[in-house]
Amino acid sequence: MRVAFFSPMPPSRSGIADYSAAVLESLKSLADVEVFDERPRDFDPAQFDIAVYQIGNNPYHATAYKTALRHPGVVVMHEANLHHLIVHLTIGQGDWEAYLREAEYNGGAEALAFAHRVRALEVGPDYEGLPMTRRVLERARGVIVHSRFMVEQVRAAGFTGPVATIPHGAWIPEADRCGYRERLGLDPATPLAGIFGFLKPYKRIAESLGAFRRLLRVEPRAKMILAGEPHPEFPLDEMIRALGLAASVRILGFTPEEDFIGLLAASDIVLNLRYPTVGESSGTLLRAFGLGKPVLVSDIGSFSELPDDICLKVPVGAGEEDQIFEYLNLLVSRPEVARTLGARARRWVERECTWEETARKYARFLECVAKGGEWVDERPPAAAAAAAAGGAAPAPRQAAAPVAAEDILNWAPPDPLFRHYVDTHMARLKKTLEITPPGGPSDRVLEMGAYLQITPALKSRLGYGEVRGCYYGKLGESDHRALTSIDGERFECDLDLFDAECDRFPYPDAYFATVLCCELIEHLEEDPMHMMAEVNRILRAGGHVVLTTPNIVSLYSISAILQGYHPGTFPHYLRPDSKAGGDARHNREYTPSEIWRLLGNAGFEVVLLETGPFREEPAPELAWVRRMLAHYKLGTDLRGNDIFAVGRKTGPVRERFPAWLYSTGGHE
Repeated sequence: MRVAFFSPMPPSRSGIADYSAAVLESLKSLADVEVFDERPRDFDPAQFDIAVYQIGNNPYHATAYKTALRHPGVVVMHEANLHHLIVHLTIGQGDWEAYLREAEYNGGAEALAFAHRVRALEVGPDYEGLPMTRRVLERARGVIVHSRFMVEQVRAAGFTGPVATIPHGAWIPEADRCGYRERLGLDPATPLAGIFGFLKPYKRIAESLGAFRRLLRVEPRAKMILAGEPHPEFPLDEMIRALGLAASVRILGFTPEEDFIGLLAASDIVLNLRYPTVGESSGTLLRAFGLGKPVLVSDIGSFSELPDDICLKVPVGAGEEDQIFEYLNLLVSRPEVARTLGARARRWVERECTWEETARKYARFLECVAKGGEWVDERPPAAAAAAAAGGAAPAPRQAAAPVAAEDILNWAPPDPLFRHYVDTHMARLKKTLEITPPGGPSDRVLEMGAYLQITPALKSRLGYGEVRGCYYGKLGESDHRALTSIDGERFECDLDLFDAECDRFPYPDAYFATVLCCELIEHLEEDPMHMMAEVNRILRAGGHVVLTTPNIVSLYSISAILQGYHPGTFPHYLRPDSKAGGDARHNREYTPSEIWRLLGNAGFEVVLLETGPFREEPAPELAWVRRMLAHYKLGTDLRGNDIFAVGRKTGPVRERFPAWLYSTGGHE
């Protein structure tokens, strides 16, 4: 499918530009996409199956809007009001007659009469009462929105065609929280609240400042930042001085994206309030969720649809300032509540708001509209749907039944070295089996780097019909191995030899239901994504990869590096005269967030990401490291010695050489 994609693009100062860039990163692997940014240029619709237009209420969307009227396609309505955009296209170009025509077309004689008064400078434009969406909706072949609230707005405006509810994707950014607090001159214990984005009155800034002034009476150390472009008609400086907040509140103005995210990370509480609303989603809100921040939102419009356990909702109207104060006081006085709320928010966006899923829904809807098919809008994300229905959110993924040591030791050969290794690594081996999806008689499973410690259990305990293993060696060769359990059960397995970093794996496409890649990726020297791409190729659609690897940001590693020791698990070079077999040194150890990105780049949806013990041996006392992380309000989860991840194949490899993992060889 060939798609024309109309949208402003970065570095345009439009949140929709950032949204489009994120959608395109995944959409380009699902369709042949050509981007048309805000600069006008020739467009031949005959060269495309469908056009999609990102429509927002500002001048950056003029090209998309005008082209959508000439060449109908799918419009993405990011909000239910385009009055500012129409003013730019008419009055802003000196064409009052065009504005009058649009006012009459959208609102009839009454709106036309009001528009004449606007022209006479008796009143300002009726931005709230006249949304100016009729013309673009009448021309649209289909509409994409982000919420049920927006579905209602589009239908109320008269659109009867297909509408897809595709949730706004969420960024999971990385930022130096402590570094940005240092820039602000704040110590770790100072509570910091933040308001972000364009600083307009509808973001309930006056109410927030009033509540913050009351907070200072109970927590004098608290500070607030306002990071965004001030509104020229909103006297923020005067308001702050009048409230006596000059020493505690700082206006930072417009900040580049990197600093914007850094300031979000530095904040302990994010206020993302707004009234009125026209159905818009908030990129700032989703970034804050991705950073694990506790957020206050207005209980209105699309924000009301958010699960109740991931944010604090403030009713608009009487008592609004009181409620903001109570929530601020709660989060400042009980930091464990703030941490829990932020952690839930991050888990929610990781599960429900991935850009990959957003792009897949885009592709399905665009293809349906292009072919003239009947569209049935998909069920909204599970948590939001449950909340809307008044029910509880779905339970988290249930852990598998615990694996007993006998499930593994039952197959151990009478070799003291083998038994010692299994005893030492028993916790990791049991955990690996517990997270591996079970199979059936017709399912095939591959264990990479198989030492046969857990390989027999893939058949005897998990039920796979065919079990294969592989190991480093000369491509084309294989070993046949056989074991007999203590109970007399026979297990046989072929171990195929090849180089996982450069060879094509000797298996057909979509051959396996599951691939285990355990304690292997850290040994690779040059091209780990080759291995991940091959794992993707040999897995069937919906198949799973189970990946375990040491955690370079574990409590143990942090303790080591702070005390001057190497943080790695096995960084040693092997002596040239060593007779060690395949136990190569660790060339690169990973963080949990890197494993998340690696799986995403390789075409997998992460269905499990945990950390746990690496070996069954006494651990040093590391409580002081956890206390230090908590003091600086840094994450204390995912700090176990080993990473355990499961990914589900959702499509082809998305990025063969991700920049976070590969260098171009140049100098920075």
